[in-house]
Amino acid sequence: MGSGVLKITLGRAMSTRRNSGVLGRINAIAVFGVVVSLPATTLEQLTFASMAQQSTAIVRARVAGSSNVVRGANAYTQYGLEVVSAWKSSGAGVPAEVAVPGGFVKGLRQVVSGAPVLQSGREYVLFLWTSPRGVTQIMGLSQGLFVVDTETGVEMATRAAATERMLNAAGEPVRGDQIRLKLPELKAQVMQALGGRQ
Repeated sequence: MGSGVLKITLGRAMSTRRNSGVLGRINAIAVFGVVVSLPATTLEQLTFASMAQQSTAIVRARVAGSSNVVRGANAYTQYGLEVVSAWKSSGAGVPAEVAVPGGFVKGLRQVVSGAPVLQSGREYVLFLWTSPRGVTQIMGLSQGLFVVDTETGVEMATRAAATERMLNAAGEPVRGDQIRLKLPELKAQVMQALGGRQ
């Protein structure tokens, strides 16, 4: 049998008890190659300043390969990072890898709606948060991810428009528009949000 696809989305309404039963039924269905879709991911809109202040590290890094990691019933894609420069770091130093929800578990692919897919060899600016258990993730799924590219000799940073539903702090729907600016401008905004400290 070929590998199946399991689509998992994050929703605030599911309780832990209900979640385990739903995932058990999804796993049983997915073995037979059926794609299951749950309600779409709803993201809380993060301001640029809150992302900069709440992150444990902000780095410009090149992705150096990936692997799959399973934590409980959930799959993560673990990306290795070659850090080009650190714009913010904590006492623990600069992370060498980042975990993104979704990946392969026992031949099945878990897809987490709104989770980015990073490309090996590509450069990004990443707003990272490391949990007390030592797992480093991107802030706000794709909200803390900027692709670095060069346009006519100028380094640019682009955050793609959000494809998932997004709410502001008051619970009102908002748009997650694309952000594109020169890399030095992005760094200046980070430094301003951090009050000039790293």
